[in-house]
Amino acid sequence: MYAVVSSGGKQYKVREGETLRLEKLPGEVGAPVSFDKVLLFSDGENVSIGQPVLDDVQVQGRIVAQGRAKKILVFKYKRRKRYRRKQGHRQAFTAVKIDSIGAAGLVQKEETESEA
Repeated sequence: MYAVVSSGGKQYKVREGETLRLEKLPGEVGAPVSFDKVLLFSDGENVSIGQPVLDDVQVQGRIVAQGRAKKILVFKYKRRKRYRRKQGHRQAFTAVKIDSIGAAGLVQKEETESEA
């Protein structure tokens, strides 16, 4: 089972139990996170594609870490012009562990099977 979610202007393919690094999200470590912009959902047999999003599917997770990535150097140089600019940048990120991917239709199907 997997889903494709949109966060921070990017799209991520997520599965239950995996950890991914996203653009910085507000919240403390251990806080729950819900992704409501689910673009695609697959339960192994059926694939649902949103136009543009799926309303009945939600991806739940929790924040594992807040941090900053390794420093990258931005160096601008023009030869023979005495022009040099050196600048560093560290991008902020949030590490999120995916706890559950749920669809309303999938939950109803499981409940009816367990009752029988």
